Amino acid sequence: MNFFKHERALVHPNAQIGEGTRIWANANILEGAVIGEHCNIGDGCYVERGAIIGNHVTLKNGVALFDGVTLQDDVFVGAGAAFINDRNPRSHRSDAWVLEKTLVQKGAAIGANATIMCGVTIGTYAVIGAGCVVIKNVPNHTVVVGNPARWAGYACRCGRTLNDELKCACGASYQINNNTIVAL
Repeated sequence: MNFFKHERALVHPNAQIGEGTRIWANANILEGAVIGEHCNIGDGCYVERGAIIGNHVTLKNGVALFDGVTLQDDVFVGAGAAFINDRNPRSHRSDAWVLEKTLVQKGAAIGANATIMCGVTIGTYAVIGAGCVVIKNVPNHTVVVGNPARWAGYACRCGRTLNDELKCACGASYQINNNTIVAL
């Protein structure tokens, strides 16, 4: 075992866990879950079969990832964030049920207690404010806040908000080409 597992964590032997990952107390990692290298899975997290987590991902306490949710490398998910994988939930799944996949792309950050509806893509380095309800795709480097989530600015790769000239305090600069923000 090349990862850390707290004595009170449940990790199924057929879950795929990357080297250097840390899984803390009361986390439950099911058979068929995939977790990359050097991740930090906080207390009380739940990772279901079919959920895929890239490398260097942080899940703070109480995050549940269900079948169909993919987090790419370097994603941060704040405490209590909720991912939905069923648009029409019922206690008994019918044959008509359709899994709508959710993709959170590289470097995105999701604030505490945000809710992410199924079938959306959150772009690279996007920032989802705490408590947001995301019901549609969020473009790369976009900051959203509120319920429903709405545009509030642009974010640098480092996570800071860009100023009106699309410059960051870290020194990076961006421009908008064809309605897409790109680094210079």
